[in-house]
Amino acid sequence: MQIGLLGKANVGKSTFFSAATETVVPTGNFPFTTIEPNVGVAHVKVDCACKNLESRCENNSCVNGTRFIAVKLIDVAGLVPGANEGKGLGNQFLTDAMQADALIHVIDASGSTDIQGQPVPIGTHDPLEDIKFVEEEFDLWFKQILDREWHKLTKEIEQKRTRISEGLARRFTGLGIKESDIDKILTSMSLKSKKPTEWSDSEIMEFLKSLRRSSKPTIIAANKADLCDDLAIIQKMSGDFITIPSSAETEFLLKKATKAGIINYTPGDDNFIGNTDSELSEQQNKALHLAKNVLTKIGVTGIQKILNTIIFDVMNLIVVYPVEDESKLCNKNGQVLPDARLLHSSTTAKELAFTIHQDIGNGFLHAIDAKTKQRIAADHQLKNGDIVKIVSTLSRG
Repeated sequence: MQIGLLGKANVGKSTFFSAATETVVPTGNFPFTTIEPNVGVAHVKVDCACKNLESRCENNSCVNGTRFIAVKLIDVAGLVPGANEGKGLGNQFLTDAMQADALIHVIDASGSTDIQGQPVPIGTHDPLEDIKFVEEEFDLWFKQILDREWHKLTKEIEQKRTRISEGLARRFTGLGIKESDIDKILTSMSLKSKKPTEWSDSEIMEFLKSLRRSSKPTIIAANKADLCDDLAIIQKMSGDFITIPSSAETEFLLKKATKAGIINYTPGDDNFIGNTDSELSEQQNKALHLAKNVLTKIGVTGIQKILNTIIFDVMNLIVVYPVEDESKLCNKNGQVLPDARLLHSSTTAKELAFTIHQDIGNGFLHAIDAKTKQRIAADHQLKNGDIVKIVSTLSRG
């Protein structure tokens, strides 16, 4: 599972990445601080299935019944207008971003960064323009991909050497777009009954926009929200996208202070507790006071909420716990609920087996719902929170 982190220069994108992954990367007040994509591991946060068990998990991923599940986060190069024409690091940006399963678009909600990523006084730039320009860059890039082989594609369809959805899927195969997704869009737009040569320019662009939205679901991280004079601007952004206010700088500070033993803070919480044993410098006291003010203003730093929202609300993923012993809910070493997997909501028991190992999937016999102790078939659709044992000719336990 890969989540792409995108945005123009100097909006706090790399700070967001550092705060989410606890990985220090170069940040700076100039374009293209990020040149090569940074890749790190962030975590979503859920109530662990062990909360309802007599035995709690014994691993670092579960803290007092709260489970942290890893997701890969990619911080791609900063975007500038004209990226689809190769301006800035355009081609690299678009290629890197399209490898992601979903996207977090980080914007400067305070309006203190212009369209080129240059600093300007707070409130003098409209962040809605940033959302619009990123959408347009992707749509134009999709249009270029289609235009390159449009004549060849229409000829293949007219000669009945390929279906419309099949031919289009081949053109976008490098972006992880499935033929079934294309077919749904064509049906919803009533384009399957028309020859592609009869499609209007507006129909082509609307098809490409729908393809981009369905293949790369996006959420807006309204960063630097703590600097906004009026948080009503964030409501204006919540049109086509889920928009969540955030302060990446504050999250980074709180995690750093927690690691140093100065405070106790759990990502996603709306407060933190100071460690009474720590003697703080004037600078540290000032920083923590500012962090308190940020949380008072926007509630939470937003980083954890954004990660959880894109995984569970936008991508509609579920959490399933595979085990080797359905009675003790553990692996062969006796570790309770050793693994938690993020899966699509339509995942079946057999598909879960393949995520564990190809051979386990190939040898699949049946599965067992560890909560009910009932046998479940290969095509049984899993639910969020399920604890499942796979029985296979190659099962290890």
